[in-house]
Amino acid sequence: MIRAARAFWLSSPGHGEIRDVRLPEPAEGEVLVRSLFSGVSRGTETLVFRGGVPQSQHTAMRAPFQEGDFPAPVKYGYLNVGVVEEGPADLLGRTVFCLYPHQTRYVVPAAAVTPVPERVPAHRAVLAGTVETAVNALWDAAPLVGDRIAVVGGGMVGCSVAALLARFPGVRVQLVDADPARAEVATALGVGFAEPAAALGECDLVVHASASEQGLSRSLELLAPEGTVIELSWYGDRRVALPLGEAFHSRRLTIRSSQVGTVSPARRGRTYADRLALALDLLADPALDALVTGESAFEELPDVLPRLASGDIPALCHRVRYPESA
Repeated sequence: MIRAARAFWLSSPGHGEIRDVRLPEPAEGEVLVRSLFSGVSRGTETLVFRGGVPQSQHTAMRAPFQEGDFPAPVKYGYLNVGVVEEGPADLLGRTVFCLYPHQTRYVVPAAAVTPVPERVPAHRAVLAGTVETAVNALWDAAPLVGDRIAVVGGGMVGCSVAALLARFPGVRVQLVDADPARAEVATALGVGFAEPAAALGECDLVVHASASEQGLSRSLELLAPEGTVIELSWYGDRRVALPLGEAFHSRRLTIRSSQVGTVSPARRGRTYADRLALALDLLADPALDALVTGESAFEELPDVLPRLASGDIPALCHRVRYPESA
C-alpha cells in the first residue's frame, strides 16, 4: 500500500512550501500517527524560517525528526499532537504528543510518542514542548517559597515559566514585557505584569526569555544582591553586549544558562520521558490556553509563517489545525 502524507518544508530562507510525502509501512514497534494539531513556537521556528541558525549550531539545533539541513531546504518543527492509527495495542487510538514537524501523517518508533492524559485536550497538548522547557528552567532555577521573581520576556517560553511559577506558594511573580498587551495574558495566568521601566526590583531570581540585549541588561538591574538570572533566550547568530562592569561584581550577581536539550543536573535520575510526562500532566490547567494566540489550517502554513516571522501576526504559540481526512 502506498501511504501518502503532506509536509511543510522551508524551501529557502523566508519561503516555505507543502510537499507530498510517501510513508513507509509501520514496522514492529512503530506507530502511524495522524496529526490533529501542531504548534509553531514563534521564537525558535521563526529563527529557523529566516535562516538565522549559526553554522556552529547546526547540529545542536536539529529537531528529533528533522529532514534536510540548515539553512534550507529543511523540514523542521517539534510540537505535534495526533492520534495513533496503527501500532501496538496499548497505543492504538490514543492521542499522543511527538516532537515531530508539521506533517499530516507520520511513522515513528512507538517510544517516540507520549500519551496525552485524558484530562488534557488535544488542542492544548501542543504546548507540551514549551512547558517542558519551562519545567527544565525551574529545575535549574530552584525557586524557594517567598522568592521575589521576575520573568522578563512575555513570549511563549516566558509565559510558560510564569504560569508554572504562579503555582509556587508565597512567591511574588511579575511578567515583564515591552508589549502592554501581554498584561492580559499575565492576568489569565495569575501573575502580575509590568513594562520594563516599571518592573519591581530587588528580585531573588529573574528568568530572562526576551532574546534581546536590552532584556538581559534589565534582568541584571532587577536583581537583589547575590541574585541570579536564568538565561533561556536563544540569540541565534546575534551577539549581545552586557553591563558587567559597574556593580555586577560587587553585588555578586550570577547569570546561568538553561537549555532544554539537557535534563537539568539538579534532577539527577530524571529522564527526558519523565520531564515530558510531567509537562503534559501540568497542561490539565485550562489557564494555559492563554498561550495559544492564533490558529490556522495546515494548508495555510506557507502564507502564515512569513507573517509570524515578520510580526505581522502577533503570537505566542500559533496552532496549526489538520483536516480529519488528512
